Amino acid sequence: MSYYDPYQVGKEGTPRNNKQGAFYSIYGSGSSTGLEMAWAWGVSRIIDVIAQSGGSILKADATGVTGCSRFGKGAFVAGAFDQRIALTMPIESGTAGVPIFRGVPGESGAQSLSSAYGEQPWLGDAFGSFTGDPTRLPVDTHEMVAMVAPRGLFVMENPHINHLAARSGSVAALGGAEVYKALGAGPDISYWSDVQNGTHCSVRPEWKAPLQQSLQAFLLKKGNPPGVFRISSLKAGNLPSWRDWTTPVLTGGPTTSGG
Repeated sequence: MSYYDPYQVGKEGTPRNNKQGAFYSIYGSGSSTGLEMAWAWGVSRIIDVIAQSGGSILKADATGVTGCSRFGKGAFVAGAFDQRIALTMPIESGTAGVPIFRGVPGESGAQSLSSAYGEQPWLGDAFGSFTGDPTRLPVDTHEMVAMVAPRGLFVMENPHINHLAARSGSVAALGGAEVYKALGAGPDISYWSDVQNGTHCSVRPEWKAPLQQSLQAFLLKKGNPPGVFRISSLKAGNLPSWRDWTTPVLTGGPTTSGG
């Protein structure tokens, strides 16, 4: 396992009109691209190098990406936008991560969209016009979950900290899981927020077994993925209240289910 420092690619604490880091050295400090996408770009460049090595050291088709809190946001975006990533594992990503934008305003204690947008330039500059009314957005994060399909995805959340918007996160995962099902890859997505320890970004025993199973299935191509949804009753979202569509059965496409 190697460690990637996102701050080398996109620094926090910078104004939107003077972003800093390797990404902005190339695309300009005034780029409207947010830090999450810049961090994902950095992940893709690492995979480029792995792929160019010809698999002599690492395998480009056996990569995973993870992180907690702001780096959970980055991991989620990286997994959505690079189809070479075999397993995406966002942890407690909060607003601007997995939770649906439309759900955040109605979730008690959740970090508001305007707060997340203003705290750091995580989101792209264009998002600023939607912070007051996310219903105007043409997309939402369940569709980012769907962008990972049918590759491996294990979303881990913390229901004990309201700020993290885990209820909206569960809706995003449930909505995206319908796309996994339509592709015949239902077991390739897992979600777990049913944990006892409420400390942010702590190691949780509840995640150990499904996480190991996911790593085996998607990175080593051994066994089957867990395909489990354990949603805490503290932050259980209700997908039917958000959708007016039914899940089709799609045919003719590949499925991965553990490789």
